[in-house]
Amino acid sequence: MSVRPEYDLEAYIKRSTEGPCFVCAFLGGHPDYRHHLVYEDEETVAFLTRYPTLLGYTVVCPRRHLESWVTDMEVDEFLRFQGTVHRVARALEATLPTERMYSMSLGSRQGNAHLHWHLAPLPPGVPYREQQFHAVMSENGTLAVTDGSQAALAREIRGRIDVGY
Repeated sequence: MSVRPEYDLEAYIKRSTEGPCFVCAFLGGHPDYRHHLVYEDEETVAFLTRYPTLLGYTVVCPRRHLESWVTDMEVDEFLRFQGTVHRVARALEATLPTERMYSMSLGSRQGNAHLHWHLAPLPPGVPYREQQFHAVMSENGTLAVTDGSQAALAREIRGRIDVGY
């Protein structure tokens, strides 16, 4: 992979642990928490992360503030949510060359507590040492993307969802 800009991890930790819920702030229209939307329905929202480690890195969240998929969701709600995660992942793979789609639930009650699923499309050709956890850790740098390129990518992904891939 190419040289990546350094990521300010300390600022991220401060914002995550002391700031508002990033999902609720985004949904509430807070200007400091803007993201490029790729999908939304009555229960779920998906958007591109602002500091991607992989192109197309997307976060999928329930609209209501939940902190645990194990205790805060009934099985039917969880299955609907995972159906949306799958649908967004399929649109990502239809949009970007993808060797493997990483999917994980991260966050903590200490920071980024709002339940969210990460979808990170690993492009073909990434050396093995730079795959898996290394590929998604912002400590290893983030991509130098522009607001315009992210907006265009979000539109393309949305189009893939709307046409059923």
